[in-house]
Parts: sequence; C-alpha cells; structure tokens
Amino acid sequence: MPEPPRASLITVTHVIYGLHTVSLITGIIGVATVVGAFLTGWPSIIAVILNYVKRSEARGTWLQAHFRWQIRTFWFGLLWVTLCIAFVVATLGIGMLIAWLPLGLVGLWFIYRVARGWLRLIDRLPMYE
Repeated sequence: MPEPPRASLITVTHVIYGLHTVSLITGIIGVATVVGAFLTGWPSIIAVILNYVKRSEARGTWLQAHFRWQIRTFWFGLLWVTLCIAFVVATLGIGMLIAWLPLGLVGLWFIYRVARGWLRLIDRLPMYE
C-alpha cells in the first residue's frame, strides 16, 4: 500500500487542477479555444512545470498517479493537436473544413481529464484503480 502524502502536496495537486481549470474556462468564455488556452495558456504551463518540480515528492504515494495523469493530459493533448495540424497541412488546407471536429473532441477530452482527476483527488483516490 502506498504511503500517505503530505497535506501540502495534496494542496499543490489541487492548485495544479485549479490552474488547468482556469485555462479551460479561459478557452470556453474567452476568444481562445479550449485547446489553445489549455496548451498555451500560462496557467496550464505553470501547472505542468509544478508537476515536474513536485513529481519526485509524489513518488510512492497515491498522488503519483495524479501527477502522471496531469502530465500525460498535457503532452498527449499536444500530440493530438499536432496530428490535427499535420492533417490540415497534408491536405493543403482542405482538412481545415473538418479539423474543427477532432479539435473539439480534444477540448472535451481536456475537460473530462481535468474534471475526472480533480473529483478523484477530492475523494482521495488514485487515478488508475
């Protein structure tokens, strides 16, 4: 059984989910897209930096899975967006007509990942059970 994490690390994990949520809300109500705000907004970038800085402190605790979840959400999202952009470029721009669909799905995926992760953190559960 994993050792219990320090209370301050649980707080940091809440802050990281909060920073990602600020980026998502910025994308929903602002001029940016959810995907653009999540991948390029300062709150999410700060969140990922915090993930890497604090990741070693989470090792061996149930928070380790949350840190992995948060880091993978950012990098896999970047991968999906890169693939969408490559598709648009490969189709000489014609793919732009349908590129909004996968980008919209990536935006929904970001919202799901942040919401699911934060709810599991509130319940003090690891991500991969």
